[in-house]
Parts: sequence; C-alpha cells; structure tokens
Amino acid sequence: MTPAGTARSHRESDISMTLTDPQPPAAVLPSSGTLRPVSAADVRITGGFWAQRQEVNATASLRHCLSWMERLGWTANFDRVARGEEAPSAGREFADSEIYKLLEALAWESARSGDAWVEETFRSLSARVVAAQQPDGYLNTRFGGPGQEPRYSDLEWGHELYCAGHLIQAAVARARTAGRDEFVEAAIRLADHICEAFGPGRIERVDGHPEIEPALAELYRVTGDRRYLEQARLFLQRRGTGTLDHGEIGPEYFQDDVPVRDADVLRGHAVRALYLSMGAVDVAVEDRDAELLGAVTRQWRNTVARRTYLTGGMGSRHEGESFGDDFELPSDRAYSETCAGVASVMLSHRLLLAEGRPEYADLIERTLFNVVATSPDAAGTSFFYVNPLQRNAPGTEAETDRPSPRAASSQRAHWFDVSCCPTNVARTLASLSGYVATTSDRGLQLQQYAEGTIDTRLASGDRVRIRVETDYPWSGTVTVAVEEAPGEDWTLALRVPAWARGRARIADATGAERVVEEALAEVPMSAGELATVRLELPLEPRLTLPDPRIDSLRSSVAVEAGPLVLCAESVDLPAGTSLRSVAVPADAAPAAMADGAELAGVHVHEGEDPWPYGPAEAAEPDREIRIPLIPYHRWAERGPSEMRVWLPRLPA
Repeated sequence: MTPAGTARSHRESDISMTLTDPQPPAAVLPSSGTLRPVSAADVRITGGFWAQRQEVNATASLRHCLSWMERLGWTANFDRVARGEEAPSAGREFADSEIYKLLEALAWESARSGDAWVEETFRSLSARVVAAQQPDGYLNTRFGGPGQEPRYSDLEWGHELYCAGHLIQAAVARARTAGRDEFVEAAIRLADHICEAFGPGRIERVDGHPEIEPALAELYRVTGDRRYLEQARLFLQRRGTGTLDHGEIGPEYFQDDVPVRDADVLRGHAVRALYLSMGAVDVAVEDRDAELLGAVTRQWRNTVARRTYLTGGMGSRHEGESFGDDFELPSDRAYSETCAGVASVMLSHRLLLAEGRPEYADLIERTLFNVVATSPDAAGTSFFYVNPLQRNAPGTEAETDRPSPRAASSQRAHWFDVSCCPTNVARTLASLSGYVATTSDRGLQLQQYAEGTIDTRLASGDRVRIRVETDYPWSGTVTVAVEEAPGEDWTLALRVPAWARGRARIADATGAERVVEEALAEVPMSAGELATVRLELPLEPRLTLPDPRIDSLRSSVAVEAGPLVLCAESVDLPAGTSLRSVAVPADAAPAAMADGAELAGVHVHEGEDPWPYGPAEAAEPDREIRIPLIPYHRWAERGPSEMRVWLPRLPA
C-alpha cells in the first residue's frame, strides 16, 4: 500500500490552486442547500451586545487561554514531542484539542480585526504544533511517542481523532481566511494519514468522541479531495455498530447503540451527540442524502421538543454529561455544558443552511444569548462549564491560582482541569459574524440581529450593501438601510422569533406598517432601490409556563424578555430572604425594568413548619415583596448567590 506521505505528494498539484487564494471566511461552506452563508468577511459587527463581547474575546479571552495553557505545560507538550523527549504529557488526554481550538479562534480573529498580536501568536503557536508532526502525518502529544501508549490503542477514551478533528477545523479556518500555509499543509498530511489508517480494510473502528467527521467533511470542501468526505461517511456508517468497548458506561454514551440513520432523538453524552450530528448533516448535504439529513432533522426536532432547557442548553445529567430521558429537565441539576451550547449552535446553523427553516435560527439565538453569552464573565477571564437554571446555595468563589474541577465551582472559574469551554467560547465569538446573515436565490435574510454592516453579493452576482442599526436585545427596533442595491428585484427578509410573531411590526420602504404573523418578514425591493426598513420586536417581559410533562417544573413559571431568559438572584432580595421561600401569585404580571423585569406581590414563607405538607388551600404568606429579575447571562457577576429561573407559582 502506498505510504501516506507519498500519496500526499502526488496530489499536491491537485489542491494547490484551491488553497492558494483564501476561500470565503465561513465555518461551514456546503456545496448545496436552501440557503448560503454570508461570509464572515462580508459582515462587520460594529456595536452593541455582540461587538462588545467580540472585543473582550479578542483583547482578554484569547490571551487568557494562551496564558493558562502555557502555564500548565499544554503547549510545551508539542515542544517535547518535537525534540523526541520521553516525558509525561501535561494535562488530560485531550489537551491538544484546546490548543487547536485556540488556533481556530486566532485564525478567525486575525481575519476579523487584523490584530498584529493575534496574527503573530497564530504563526508562532502553529509552528510549534507543526514541528511535532511525525513523518507519516500523525500528530498527537499523548500517544505514539517514547514511553507512551501505542497509537490508536485507546479509541474509547484516547481522543486521538477528536484532537485531529479540532486541528483540521482550525486549519480550515486558516485556509479560508489567509490561504495556504504550513499549518494547513500539516492538517492535510494528518487527514491523509487518518484516511490511510482508518480506510476500508484498515482500522475499522471509530473514535469515542465524534469530531473528526465534520472536520473531514469541511476539509473536503476546502480541498476538493473526496477521500476526506468518503472517510467521514465511513466513520458515520461505523457508528452504532458496536466497534467500541463500552464498558460499564454503555453504548448510548458513545452514540454507538444504534446507527445514525435509525436514531429518533439525541442521547448519551451531549457534546458527542451534537458533534456527530454536525458531521452527519455535512455528509448528507454533500452526498444529497435526503434520508440521512431527514434522520438528523428528526433527532433535532425531538430533542428540542423534549430534552432542551429554556435557555437552549442541552444535557440534563452530570453523570456522563448526557441527555436525560424525555422531559427530564431538572433546574438545579442541569448540566447544560457550555460546549454543548456551542455544538448546538453549530448543528442548528448547518440545518438552517440545508433546509432554510427559521426555527433553527431561533434556537441559535436562544442558545447564543443564554448559554454562550452566559459562560464568560464581563472581563472574559472566567467561565462557566455547566449552566444550571437554579442554585440553591450561594456557593463560594472559584480559586484563581489553580484549575477548578469542571462541575464543582458554583461561580465562574478562571480555568478547569477539563478546560474545553473557554476555547470553545473563544472560537465561537471570533467567528460569530458568519452566523448573522444568509442569501438565497430570492435575496438576503437577516438571521441574527447585531449592529453593523453587510456588504456581499447575491446569487445573481449583484452586490448589496446594508447597514443595520439596533441595540438588540435591549431595544426591539431593528433598522435596515439599503446603501447599495442590486440591479434586479430582490427580497430582504428579517427573521421574526417565535415569541414575537403576531405582535412584531414591520415598516417597509414606503413607511407602511403591518403586523408580522410569519417567521420571516419579507420586504420586496425594486432594482436599484435605496430604502430603509424598520422591524419592531416586542420586548415586554412575558410569563412562560413549562410543559406539564416536565416533572421538576410543575406549578412553576419563568419570565422572558425578547430573546433573554431572566432569573432571580438572592443578592436582590431583602436581607435574610431565601429564594427557596418565595412563590409567585397566579395572576402575576411582570413589569419591565431597565435591562430586566420585576414581579410584584411575591409571597414569602419564612416559618418553620413541623411537617412540610398540608391541605390544598394556599397558606397565608408571612409577607409580600417585589423581586427584580435580571438576564440569566448576567447571574453570578456580583458574587455568590442563590439563583432561580423557574419560580414556584401559587394556585389560582
């Protein structure tokens, strides 16, 4: 059989033209689909909620992540391997992947801002990674070296292909933002090695943690080399056929219990399930495989309907970081890992491009505002790993001088023993512009609202430039000014979230207003027409009731305002009052406050009864108070506190 290095050399001329010039900077570039992503280079977020978070990410979070990985020796692992030294690897078996996610974030950020430190850091860090690559393309600091376990000797837990997938995704970001360089070449050599090692008749197994599948599919889109797509398809076909040793944890944890096409809902480890689904969508789209795409769509719908938190969070069990059963959504024991939120956004984005259905963009918005934005603190240097919807005790501040256990901290932590979430948030925020808008044969669609500009080309090749002014989510007004119009008729569409339909209003170029009942407010635009369109989304706080099949939430109520889930914190209550002692009257009506809401007439029960049960009639409260509610993404910014999203509701 031809060695991987030889196979690479004779294909070099085939891919050189593809990689010489930068591709459109987008995390996902499917060859077909209902919608096309607008390149991140064509979208500039210039103000408001997300611009501020992108700035903090660029100036603080990226440096913070690098500092911790240098301090703990994770980056030095590559130097040790490059020198051929026999020494223990620092960090967990998947520590390499954190360097790769940081590299991906740096690639996106360098293209977004042109920051010299970011670009120089990418170059120096990626050079250290490339130096550790073996002659046949293999690259991992934990296996295959002097004194280490052999390559691919622990596919269940070793994360070798998982790490490789993150390296390849970082290289895809680099190829699309800066073109071909040594890091992109290294990723191609690694992908060639994987195809050689895991192709038909070779190691016919899968990695315990999916991730290589979407990475290979995207590398195929970059290079045009179908071997990568075929290998991704092969990994998907093997999943669910029992190639892994499941041990006591069972096959569902690895999504190895049933084939991808046969599953009805996402299950097992939440991040693994979502990454696997991403790869399945990518392969389905490239293969025009309607059955496979339909299977993922079915799983997404059932998971959203039965296994997703109000925040958009996924994963209800600490054990196995996994999905629970249908409607098993406890607030205080919610795991809702930040990485699962990131993966959910990525999966929904792929489905949005494939099918064009606005509910995918709705979930992206919900998850971005209430999971991704919740993880980092305002300074961008502390993070939540898990995102419960209820905290029954104030807890303690996380230590600052050493990593925190991933789920033990009741506050944001500077770093974790398993620190996948900070780097995942970093790469998401750096690439966020790519989620804002899409195009189709009909025109341009605004999928997420952020102040900025979009300057792109439609399917016709005509250029369109718009300016978006908004203070969303603090204001519901979204004004879109067309500053350069195509030379033919086209349609501008603005997504109307499900919570706003029937109450949102849109004013077209003539100033005529109408109520929007549909999920997309479409405004026909004439050729060459420069006009302004205004969308008004209702942000008044509203009560939300749970599905009665969610046992842990019966007789509870939550409050939302626009895309934001609100919560109560004990630091806002009268001294000595616990959130455990409050209950909301049945006729409560939340009142708007600055960046939040307020509930009046909330009952407080403070007495200690000898028996915690009683007759059906409601007990008289000891007193009544007003409770301020804040956006969930801001909780725990004022020190340890009790917190609740869902509040007990008194009977009518």
